[in-house]
Amino acid sequence: MKLIKKILSFALLILVLCIAFFAWTGYSDYKKAVEGMSIEEKVEEIRAKDTYTKYEELPEIYIDAVICAEDHRFNLHNGVDVFAVIRATFNNIKQKTFAEGGSTITQQLAKNLYFEQDKNLTRKFAELFVAFDIEKLYSKKEILEIYVNCVYFGNNCYGVREASNYYFAVEPKEMNDYQSTMLAGIPNAPSLYNPVESEELAKERQQQILEKMVKNKKLSEEKAESILDYTVDIEVKNRLDGFFDGIKKTAKKAVVDILSEE
Repeated sequence: MKLIKKILSFALLILVLCIAFFAWTGYSDYKKAVEGMSIEEKVEEIRAKDTYTKYEELPEIYIDAVICAEDHRFNLHNGVDVFAVIRATFNNIKQKTFAEGGSTITQQLAKNLYFEQDKNLTRKFAELFVAFDIEKLYSKKEILEIYVNCVYFGNNCYGVREASNYYFAVEPKEMNDYQSTMLAGIPNAPSLYNPVESEELAKERQQQILEKMVKNKKLSEEKAESILDYTVDIEVKNRLDGFFDGIKKTAKKAVVDILSEE
């Protein structure tokens, strides 16, 4: 029994030392990053872009969809969601991967501002220190606003305005419920969930988000179902538009031919 206790104590000591090592190296990376350019300077660079979209210009359903999709306790934590980290750690151990990170929206913003996409513990700690600073400097509304203006949506679209223009040919404030909930799902895996690459996968992701919104009481089940039904209406409309466009082109060509003969 004593031997088992010694082994467990030694294993715990090794674990603590490993965490301390990664925390220290992460802190060093964090210091280098913010000393190279402060968080305020990084944010001002983003805000200076012509495509920058204010929080007030975002549809409420889009804001709710982003929070439910990425970080449903966003308004309750100070940059790190302990419950999400524990869940992600458990799942990673179970699956023997580092697939889940338990990142909050604030941590994702930290990553977008300073760090590469590779997943390792040093970067996660560096990201964490930046996230704490971001939470001290900006309100939750500001953090969400900055995040949606720099996150990647695929097809070389950075930020919500570029994405809404590219995928739906509308400004962010003009997005309807269908567009808002679909766009909110893209950043999770931009190469998979954007409707240009795969409309089917984009809709599957959209349905997942709608289910989360219902679970978090941001939508009723009836409203979520109506949004999904709207996607069918869009498909029908697109087919009809294509049909009538074909008729218009045929008619125009006929008129041109008649005039040419005259």
